[in-house]
Amino acid sequence: MPTIAPLNLDGHCIAVAWLNEIPHFALADGVVHWLGNGHKWAELHDGLLTARPMPDSARLLTGGEDGRVFALSTDGRAEPVAELGRKWITSVAAGPQGAVAYASGRVAYVRFADGRIRELQHPRTVEGLAFAPKGMRLGVARYNGATLHFPGTEGTPTELEWAGAHTGITFSPDGNFLVTTMHENALHGWKLTDGKHMRMAGYPGKVKSFSWSARGRWLATSGAPAAIVWPFQSKDGPMGKAPLELGTRGDTMVTLVACHPTEDMVAIGYSDGMILAARIADSKEALLRRAGSGAVTAMAWDSKGRRLAFGSEAGECGIVDISA
Repeated sequence: MPTIAPLNLDGHCIAVAWLNEIPHFALADGVVHWLGNGHKWAELHDGLLTARPMPDSARLLTGGEDGRVFALSTDGRAEPVAELGRKWITSVAAGPQGAVAYASGRVAYVRFADGRIRELQHPRTVEGLAFAPKGMRLGVARYNGATLHFPGTEGTPTELEWAGAHTGITFSPDGNFLVTTMHENALHGWKLTDGKHMRMAGYPGKVKSFSWSARGRWLATSGAPAAIVWPFQSKDGPMGKAPLELGTRGDTMVTLVACHPTEDMVAIGYSDGMILAARIADSKEALLRRAGSGAVTAMAWDSKGRRLAFGSEAGECGIVDISA
């Protein structure tokens, strides 16, 4: 049976991440907590809005309501990355070669390892950022579509249009597809080799969480009373194919999904705080955590997939050990 080591914190958990195999919990009040030789914490922001681990899993990139961006190391050192005054940092992303991106209003900024900063202007608010898995390419979610930049060059960006507000963005692990979440109850995607559209609709709620399976063959999403898992095995992605529905629970909505790092399995967090694990091949389920007092708002597996860190909107955090 899985065992749970609880960590009850006072505030909404925005993100969790494993840095050098140490679980970190980033809260909306701007404090990041971690469990390494005891419970430690660092006060980074006057209101934290977004956090992502760096590619080497050695630092956590954070952005806040105070216009600041930090890179937090496991020793508690917070390296300042940017400061934009009173502007909110609404999205951050970590890229290759030490590059980081952050967004405020209509501008996406890319800071290179040598300290150079590139400003990328957009006609509407930047809602989401993601670096491609290969090369220095940045995807930006915006109103009426997405924009692809090569920030290391002065070339013209690629515009991918689709009517509506696009709020989040992700590249497939092989770099062949780009998918955005939308303000309406849908995903939209593009096949990058030819620009073909992929519309993934039918959700009863907004999709706020997505996660790619270990080999990129599946995309798990929230926004329904089950994890909706789209197939991406073919050259046209999920077009013409029905998604899988894992962990169906009647009226209880899925709020967070986190695919296992090595197996085709997904952790599914719900609006009542429950967490299930479901295997994609046969839909077999295992209970990881019973319902709590708030919706699951963050989850992340360690590198070996033995431990799952989680956090909720009520500050109920902890670690599930599935190897026990």
